[in-house]
Amino acid sequence: MQFQRVEQLRAHEYVAEQIRRQIALGLISSGEALPPERELAKVFGVGRATVQHALRLLEADRLVETRRGRNGGTFVIGPADDEVGTDYLLVELRRNRGRIEEALAYRRVVEPAVTEAAAMGRTEHELGTIREACQQATAAENDTEFMTHDTRFHLAIAEASHNRFFYEAVEKLRLVLNGAFVVLPESSLWHQRSAAEHAAVLAAIEAQAGEAAREAMLTHVDHTHKSVTALLSTLSRRLNP
Repeated sequence: MQFQRVEQLRAHEYVAEQIRRQIALGLISSGEALPPERELAKVFGVGRATVQHALRLLEADRLVETRRGRNGGTFVIGPADDEVGTDYLLVELRRNRGRIEEALAYRRVVEPAVTEAAAMGRTEHELGTIREACQQATAAENDTEFMTHDTRFHLAIAEASHNRFFYEAVEKLRLVLNGAFVVLPESSLWHQRSAAEHAAVLAAIEAQAGEAAREAMLTHVDHTHKSVTALLSTLSRRLNP
């Protein structure tokens, strides 16, 4: 028999992990202020001391910074937007290539099924959330904004599936793949194609057409799959000329 040691997270570690996950997903943008400590304590149902301890962990990981003064608060620190930061991200993608490729294959199976379930079971409120995220992604003025709303779009669809395992699967996929998505060449063509594919997915969900929703998401996932695979191949050639 093989067992793994159980590690019990303390309250402050749980709070830190929840915030860390939101940052990794891009749902909290670089430069954005976290809610005040009192509000975070209320949301998590813990004391302010627990929140303060959690924020210190995130500061140690260079994910947030505390600013003093009139406009102070705790702010998310984004990845370096320079050549050094980009090179670091590319090294991480090369190192994790196998994991990313497995995630792409898993995504091709899971997300179409999630979308079909969402189309058949979504509520009007959930449809409104999906529609709003779709519109915001289309209207995004830069790649960072697009990634934030794109992630929200896919997570909103997963939420509308009413299946916790589907949601957890999509969330985990985004955590693995968002780094690769960020590095894809930013272009108006890329955003236009994504907007058109999102619109097709949305239309099928609006119509509660399960099979059409599945096919629309499969088309979207396949295009992204090809783009990321091409990126990984290029990075591999650079590493092994």
